[in-house]
Amino acid sequence: KSVVAQYNAEELLSKREQVSNEISTQLVARASKFNLILDDVSITHLTFGKEFAKAIEHKQVAQQEAETQAYVVAKADQERKAAVIRAEGEAEAAELISAAMASAGSGFIEVRRIDTAKEVAGIVSRSRNITYLPSSKNGSNMMLQVGKENHN
Repeated sequence: KSVVAQYNAEELLSKREQVSNEISTQLVARASKFNLILDDVSITHLTFGKEFAKAIEHKQVAQQEAETQAYVVAKADQERKAAVIRAEGEAEAAELISAAMASAGSGFIEVRRIDTAKEVAGIVSRSRNITYLPSSKNGSNMMLQVGKENHN
């Protein structure tokens, strides 16, 4: 009891080997006074009060919450860095498009317009309920959505 009383509960767990050695040394010394020889002494069971068990549990929960918060902060930092990199990339692309337009005129925009028209035409051609009606000479084109309507 005198050895255990020298340590707090947390130290009893963290310094278990040291506590065991001190207890063994004192027991061997006391046993020798009675002509007893102790070969080995083992601490097999330590019990703590409910308050200490709750304190350990609260400490573990607090550590887990701190780790979670650190992860959230690191994740937010990574997302911020990714957003900055995306914005820089978009700005660089805009500068390249501006430079291309300055040197080649509106040809780049026309190429983009044609690519977009191809993409839309591909989507429309696969759709079963949209019909495309091309116009004659200078009129506007028309798309009709053909589908079942409920008339109540």
